[in-house]
Amino acid sequence: MRTIAIINAKGGCGKTTIATSLAAALAWEGHSVALADMDPQQSTNDWLKHRPDSYPALLGVAAESGARPAAETDTLIIDTPAGLAGNELEQIIKRAQTVLVPVMPSPVDMRAAWRFLSHLQEIRAVRSGDTVVGLVANRVRPQTIIYRQLTGFLEGFRVPVVGQLRDSMNYVRAFEKGLAVADLPPYLAFHDWEEWETVLAWIRSKKSQGKGASPSSLLSAAMQRLTGG
Repeated sequence: MRTIAIINAKGGCGKTTIATSLAAALAWEGHSVALADMDPQQSTNDWLKHRPDSYPALLGVAAESGARPAAETDTLIIDTPAGLAGNELEQIIKRAQTVLVPVMPSPVDMRAAWRFLSHLQEIRAVRSGDTVVGLVANRVRPQTIIYRQLTGFLEGFRVPVVGQLRDSMNYVRAFEKGLAVADLPPYLAFHDWEEWETVLAWIRSKKSQGKGASPSSLLSAAMQRLTGG
């Protein structure tokens, strides 16, 4: 089973939007996708409850109870909470083959991302290549000064920038209905589809797939640590 974790210690950077968008896009490609919501706000689980039956199905995982993904799942996507650090962070990292880190174009977000990414690169699973990290520039407006600053900032890391996603109301409108941009018709979301294709091409590639351990005990172990159980 492929495990992809969406991680950034800072809140409000778009982890849930990226987790649900990626899940929907992979489901359209025929994958059996499970979504695990480890964020106390449970926004991903709420989104799943509103997802219409007429769209590709996504499986929910009751992370708080230590449940495991269904046997038919081939891809597990984990929406992680803000403030993830220490042993909790390392447990997620070492059990995922792929990590996506969303970074937003603001001075506060970039400073927080600098600290987080610097720490991330020191974790053994990342250093050894067992887990591969990719950056996603999120909610960008390409013609702005802050976007150029973000571009320069991201180029300063030995981590690939695997895509950039525009600041689009399509994400908000879709999310409210339990949908993602992959579910929207092309006349509304063709540009968003094009941006996501860059991310998906990297996800499909072998270079994005580390040698991480089997995630069979990922959720139970991680949730025990997060909840002090």
